[in-house]
Amino acid sequence: MINVNVTGRGVVTALGISAKHHFNQLRSGVTGISHFQRDEQFLYAGKVHFTNQQLSKLCGVEYSDYSSRTALLGLLAAREALSNTILDSRFPAAFINGTTVGGMDLSEQYFEAKSKGQPADAALFGMHDLGANTDFIAKNLGDFQYINTISTACSSAANAIMLGAQLIQSGQYQRVLVGGTDALCKFTIEGFKSLMIYDSELCQPFDANRRGLNLGEGAAYLLLESDESIMESGNQCLAKVTGWANRNDAFHNTGTSPEGIGAQKAMQAALEIANLKPAEIDYINAHGTGTQNNDSSELAAMEAVFGTELPDFSSTKGATGHTLAASGAIEAVFSVESLLQGCAYGNFNISEPATASKALLRKAVSKDIQHVMSNSFGFGGNSTSLIFSKC
Repeated sequence: MINVNVTGRGVVTALGISAKHHFNQLRSGVTGISHFQRDEQFLYAGKVHFTNQQLSKLCGVEYSDYSSRTALLGLLAAREALSNTILDSRFPAAFINGTTVGGMDLSEQYFEAKSKGQPADAALFGMHDLGANTDFIAKNLGDFQYINTISTACSSAANAIMLGAQLIQSGQYQRVLVGGTDALCKFTIEGFKSLMIYDSELCQPFDANRRGLNLGEGAAYLLLESDESIMESGNQCLAKVTGWANRNDAFHNTGTSPEGIGAQKAMQAALEIANLKPAEIDYINAHGTGTQNNDSSELAAMEAVFGTELPDFSSTKGATGHTLAASGAIEAVFSVESLLQGCAYGNFNISEPATASKALLRKAVSKDIQHVMSNSFGFGGNSTSLIFSKC
């Protein structure tokens, strides 16, 4: 069995930059969601408090009106994940990126100008395509032999991690950078409002009186390496990816089945691949968006899989907002930090728990953690579960 080692991680969200900073913020119960104005509207969202000019400077690239915010957020997080690891042709590497927004923040500028009868610059479409954002990140990082883009809604980055783990375990690659990135844009904000699941107040995942989600933006990546790659890079194992699975219940275009059938099957299959019993999971970083459908469906699925042995669980989206395609990678970084620091995070903004189970954490707790499960569930019932274990 080839080990899939996590040797690097990087993250940027409304909470700030760096994995260690995020852990401290989450442990302290700090939220990055704020009330801000966008196009004459006020809303709660997890907005990264850097302009594109500032992001470009932090990334070490020249600012351009034609570089998407999605790509800049991704590049910043990816640089942290790689740290001092050199990517070149001597040791072929792969890059798998999850995104759903792509360069819509730029193409929206074109349509806005058109709608006002103003000159519109067609060059703004240069990064509209999802793959263009992946290519931008890759070209600014190093030499990748294989590059791929995954777009499966909110499970995109989790599926990128799963594919990267499979590439390493199959022996096709020894080193894979995996994760995802998405920026806030008008299209997604208005889209979720049209579904009537955007909370006008701070979101309350797993609360009995939850009203919906708050969107966020951000990016996160993990550097995955085989044992052979670690010997060459000299990197330290931070955690191992031991389980992964994707299932789809195809129940509805924008929701999962009430019983969470796809989620159940994903969690069960991930446990089987990791060769773990349900009772061996110490903490679940739940998808927990704050919508009526997701939280009730996910609760039903977890109770079906774990029964009376439901481990401590919580949602961290009350701190970051729902970062869509990036969420699976962001929460994967949180899961790795949970293992490293021995801490299970508390659920944010909860006043009346939607379950009587004491497993739903209201505050962060310090404990011995050997295995963490991280769930990411997307539109169409695309359900992915990952398991991270101590080295």
